[in-house]
Amino acid sequence: MMKMKKYTAPTMVEAMKKVRGDFGDDAVILSSNVVKTKGFLGLFQKRSVEVVAGFDQTIEKHPIELPARPVVQSTVQTNTTEQLQKEMQEMKNLIKGMQQSDRTLEKFPDELVPLLMKLQSQGLAHEYIVEAGDLLYERMKKEKKDFTNSEQLQIMKEWFSAKLKDVPFGGISYTKKYINVLGPTGVGKTTTIAKIAARALLEEKKKIAFITTDTYRIAAIEQLRTYANLLQAPVEIAYNETDFRAAIEKLQDRDLIFIDTAGRNYKEAKFVEDLQSLVDFSLDMETYLVLSTTSKEQDMDIIIDRFKKFPIEKFIFTKTDETSSVGSMINLMLKHKIGTAYYTDGQEVPEDIIEANVEKLFSLLLAGDQDA
Repeated sequence: MMKMKKYTAPTMVEAMKKVRGDFGDDAVILSSNVVKTKGFLGLFQKRSVEVVAGFDQTIEKHPIELPARPVVQSTVQTNTTEQLQKEMQEMKNLIKGMQQSDRTLEKFPDELVPLLMKLQSQGLAHEYIVEAGDLLYERMKKEKKDFTNSEQLQIMKEWFSAKLKDVPFGGISYTKKYINVLGPTGVGKTTTIAKIAARALLEEKKKIAFITTDTYRIAAIEQLRTYANLLQAPVEIAYNETDFRAAIEKLQDRDLIFIDTAGRNYKEAKFVEDLQSLVDFSLDMETYLVLSTTSKEQDMDIIIDRFKKFPIEKFIFTKTDETSSVGSMINLMLKHKIGTAYYTDGQEVPEDIIEANVEKLFSLLLAGDQDA
């Protein structure tokens, strides 16, 4: 059972002292906000910090007496207990991480904490949050003033732009004939290809075509055929390298040929090797790696490492409308020095796709904040 309590103090440090005094180091910071209260006759506003903290009253401290079970159910009971213990450990690890992050934010002035906590909630890497906080704090001390929310956002935007200045952005170049789209299963690769192809046809008046190597799933072929019919574009199916070469020859009159590769579990090296033997990467080709923002960052990181042998131009991130945490996009771009071509925010073709740039990604990261 989680016991919760609200604290109000002049600073975050003092609020945390109160929390630890009641709950010790096992406390969980559930939320924190800077609030302003009016003084005498409604004048002289005072700034204070409001913190909601919780304490997990664990099973060990408050054991629950379980009724005796028949021997035949002992295996089920053991499995249930093990599952509860596993979930409890995962919760403790999560709590520990939250505590470390919250303690790091204690060194910053209270008025900076809400913005930094926003970055934290978006999943931006700890090192970048601290770096951004340090920059804001140094600017405050140098200019000897408190920054408004819009001023904080402007400084944060400048830091963000500088951080990503060497990372490329933007969609397909229209200078290469083949657009190759890679990615694991379930990321929305085929729909994304259809969106890009539709824009090439409708906005750039390009003659387009499709090749699919996703012969493992009949539904995937039919989905691509449906989009191709709507766009009045031909589709070729390549089961092997010979089929792929034949498809290339057949579609030579087209301006752009979009290659929809098989969606597989690319954490397994074998599937990456199969792809390498099927698609001719020496062609006049741009290659993009599609990742879903609903995936765990660690899993996406493994997939990126698997595809390092391919000439990945940029990432395409999908399903940004299905998550409230897009910091992983920034983390992966900075770690691998690979930019972003597009991100998608829905299933509609061709509407729900945005060509990426620094300004749009910053707004996405700070979604919901005024002037972001």
